[in-house]
Amino acid sequence: MASHAHPQWIGSDHLTVLGLVSQIGAGACYALARHNKYALLGVIACLALNWLGDSLDGTLARVRQHLRPRYGFYVDHMVDSLGALALMGGLALSGYMHPWIAMGLLVGFLMLSIQSYLATHALDEFRLSFWRFGPTELRLLLAAGNLALLWKPHVHFLGRHYPLFDVGGAFGLAGMTLILGSFTAENTVRLYREERIAK
Repeated sequence: MASHAHPQWIGSDHLTVLGLVSQIGAGACYALARHNKYALLGVIACLALNWLGDSLDGTLARVRQHLRPRYGFYVDHMVDSLGALALMGGLALSGYMHPWIAMGLLVGFLMLSIQSYLATHALDEFRLSFWRFGPTELRLLLAAGNLALLWKPHVHFLGRHYPLFDVGGAFGLAGMTLILGSFTAENTVRLYREERIAK
């Protein structure tokens, strides 16, 4: 199906590049939004293109029987890391989120990625989503947040006014910390039980 929907000259690598370039574009649009808030709409367009490239590259490779598991695993996750750096860097420059919160989210993403890669190696289990929250849900949440920023960039919380994305970022960082702690503890206990030292 996906093979017929795309011209033969479009390969999975082209879609991977589209995903990376569009995420870099999203970061650039966030940085531009510091001077023109309507650049936030550009972020949404770039997130849609990122979803297209990121979702279809592996599917196209499978349909065409062009599977390269180690190559795909390595390239996809390096692209994800570079894209996250661009996105969070753009948010840090946008004026809509405190730079320290943006950097905290980047560190949280990279820590979750490391946890996932280690679990893939040690347990032969790869998780793309945590507690039913994955890349697609994150894109939708960011898109909704961008629309909200155009209407109301600040929120009233605990008796004070804060930037909307500072509050959202703080909750996101807390959630990442909880997920990281939970899965690290779960995997540590599991590996300990599976590799007990005989006495």
